[in-house]
Amino acid sequence: MRSWNLTYALLALLYTTFVFGQTVPSPEEGIDFVTTFGSDADSKFGDDDQLQIFFFLIPKTFSKPFYVRIFDPEIGAKNDLLVGDRYNTTTRFEIFGGFQCYSKPAARSFVKQEGYDSGKLLNTVEFSELNKYDEKWFNLGPFNPREGEYIKEFDAYIFKFIATGISGDDGNTYRVSLSLNNDKNTSILGANIFTYNYTFRLKDRPFTVAHIYPFIDTKTKSIKQVNFDFDDEGEIKIYSRTKSGHKVATSGDNESVHSTHIIDSEEQGKTMDLQIVKNQSRINDMSIYVLNQYNEAVPFFAIPIGGVPQYRFKVNIRYDYRNKKQSY
Repeated sequence: MRSWNLTYALLALLYTTFVFGQTVPSPEEGIDFVTTFGSDADSKFGDDDQLQIFFFLIPKTFSKPFYVRIFDPEIGAKNDLLVGDRYNTTTRFEIFGGFQCYSKPAARSFVKQEGYDSGKLLNTVEFSELNKYDEKWFNLGPFNPREGEYIKEFDAYIFKFIATGISGDDGNTYRVSLSLNNDKNTSILGANIFTYNYTFRLKDRPFTVAHIYPFIDTKTKSIKQVNFDFDDEGEIKIYSRTKSGHKVATSGDNESVHSTHIIDSEEQGKTMDLQIVKNQSRINDMSIYVLNQYNEAVPFFAIPIGGVPQYRFKVNIRYDYRNKKQSY
């Protein structure tokens, strides 16, 4: 596993999660829903693998039971995407903990690999067409934090959430939250949610901006961002300590596109902001992941580690004494 600048990162994490809580998509991301399509879906709808994996980071110091809450887990009503004449899709939601829940490499891959569902299965539930949880919260748990896998580099216990479209071809949209309570979303101090490959629904209004927050560790020298099925709906730009609106390659319909970008020393150990700027009014689901120079996936945190990055503008002034000229 990659080494992170966690002393800095987790101190910042304790503050930001206390203030905002832990839901994905988070308010900071500006995204409507997570999207998972059925196993028979055409990739042209934006889901590259009909699978979504999230990891829940629970600090070692936290000892109370907690819940995983899913908003609108069923399929067939207001927010979901109908393909064909009727809804025919079932989505399975699973929670894993225990040995190799996170540490198994396949669990952290940006593509579906055998062993991605490693660890001990703690809870599972399936949802299909229309039921009482339309636009309501469903609870999984409670879970004991010690049921997760302890990861030394985080000094925290990690749980794995997997959503799988096990049948059908429709798109299920939902949100996921960590909570101390089963009747409302209550923050767990120091917790966070992250993923390595994100499939989601953009807001259906032009000039809206979605934010993806990759954490760049101290050994990363370059990144390759890969986005799928953006439908040429606008632009994607990088914002960081040293980049202000740095454009990346964007994909068309049912297309995967990538571009490589050099990482400056000031960007290491910090969060980047990938801003997805939409210019059309229509429903659009897409997928995105980021790789480092070792072809390892970079984590996206729902709550950006250290906060949203702030660009530091620098002006380099040179003075030519011979010709008495100043240049920038």
